[in-house]
Amino acid sequence: MISLIKAAVDSVAAVCAHSHQHGLLHSHLKVLTAGLNTFEIPPDYRDVMLPQKPKLKFMNKVPNFKKAKREMKKLRDIQGPARAANTFTAGQYAIVAMGGGYLHWGHVEMIRLTVNRKMDASTTFARWRINAPYKPITRKGLGQRMGGGKGAIDHYVTPVRCGRLIIEVGGKVELKEVEHYLTEVAKKLPFPAKVMSRESLEAFKQNQIDMEQNNQNPWTFRRVVQGNMLGIRRVLSPLDLKNHGRFTGKFQIPGRV
Repeated sequence: MISLIKAAVDSVAAVCAHSHQHGLLHSHLKVLTAGLNTFEIPPDYRDVMLPQKPKLKFMNKVPNFKKAKREMKKLRDIQGPARAANTFTAGQYAIVAMGGGYLHWGHVEMIRLTVNRKMDASTTFARWRINAPYKPITRKGLGQRMGGGKGAIDHYVTPVRCGRLIIEVGGKVELKEVEHYLTEVAKKLPFPAKVMSRESLEAFKQNQIDMEQNNQNPWTFRRVVQGNMLGIRRVLSPLDLKNHGRFTGKFQIPGRV
């Protein structure tokens, strides 16, 4: 009996070694050991290339404008879904915004310091998916009377919409190795955020599509608005008509189809 078990282990090990050399079925095999325990073969990172500078770059606190101009609030910058940087490029894991908001330089520096200190630069790299602060925010100085026109520029922020990737992390690592400090960063952001992988982000988007295709309620938001039932268009904004009621301001309504 013992000889049969040893022969089975040797045959499986030979197949695993052969598949490791040729890259076939490498991630789908399990090595049988003595007893009832089974150990999965670790993932293959031979195709992963680490950049020369794996850490997050420093971002300027003030943009390099020739002449800074004061702007209106333009809250549409943080309303609705993200149109850019909403998919992965080189990394495997990312912090994804689940709502809109503004990131000032303190948030950006917190992200950079936390990630650069806790990541292993020999096996991990991180990349920004947002721009440096560029939108001016004005305020009045303390002790001033009312009036006197618009205040001076106080600081700059970066607008973020729902679904945008803040940073990407990749390399020869698994999710459990980077999830703890990415979650720590996501909790400190001024809007709800979540740590996602490539697979979980695709599953999240596919879930939204399945909800629309398998919806059993005929009275959807789009149909109610198109029929102008009870004169609902009088109280709807152009953003509601464009996004079919999936967002209320900077927040996303889960389950709305």
